[in-house]
Amino acid sequence: MANPNSRANLKEYCLRTLGKPVIEINVDDDQVDDRIDEALQYFAQYHYDGVERMYLKHQITQAEIDRAATNTTTTATDKADNSITANWLEGKGFIPVPDSVLSVVKIFDFTDKANLNLFDVRYQLRLNDLYDFSSTSILHYQMTMQHLDFLDHILVGEKPIRFNQHMNRLYIEMDWGNDVTAGEFIIIECYRKLDPTDMTDIYNDMWLKKYATAKVKYQWGENLSKFQGIQLPGGVTLDAQQIKQEAQEEIQRLEEESRLNFEMPVMDMIG
Repeated sequence: MANPNSRANLKEYCLRTLGKPVIEINVDDDQVDDRIDEALQYFAQYHYDGVERMYLKHQITQAEIDRAATNTTTTATDKADNSITANWLEGKGFIPVPDSVLSVVKIFDFTDKANLNLFDVRYQLRLNDLYDFSSTSILHYQMTMQHLDFLDHILVGEKPIRFNQHMNRLYIEMDWGNDVTAGEFIIIECYRKLDPTDMTDIYNDMWLKKYATAKVKYQWGENLSKFQGIQLPGGVTLDAQQIKQEAQEEIQRLEEESRLNFEMPVMDMIG
């Protein structure tokens, strides 16, 4: 199938591209699976079509609040110099994040902007200035709202966050006992890897097909290199080193192409 729509079809596509069944491709099925896994992992890390921008919600539990309240201060002494000590706060205020999340951009603020009352300045603006959109300019309202948002940012600030994709935890630096309550939801803006089992069109990506084929080709050359110089029946000798070199050049070219043309801008994925 020239347009693979599953892992098995992509595997056969790679092997056919390398010459199967005309020639025997000396690569085990498990090795092909490993190389495809590596190709999919690289695709998710460095190709904008391998991720999606998502908004995930998490409901705070009382157990998470209680755990955050047990933060402890740890002291370490440098063994090379006993006079040097380091103190840091061992943060335990975190929420679990799915392992498919690659980066967290931000969390939405905790200010309840939807709950307006009679004495709220936004309520008064809408009551007195926006009662008639046909005769009132909305420009003043927009500028006032931006100014209020700026004041909120300066006086209240945003909650600092820390995230590492290999920890699967989103640390939120805040007073967990007072800033949140059990049952409240936190909305997370993040980038998540696409699941190829659901989005099967990933297997038909032009770059991914070439990259996976190059990875399998390199594995083929690596396997044949163990028998370098041995003549096959019929007097045929395979040049394993040449196969490896060609595959390595293809892999390097495709990775450069991905990083230059298809990689997400780093700042877009950082809050």
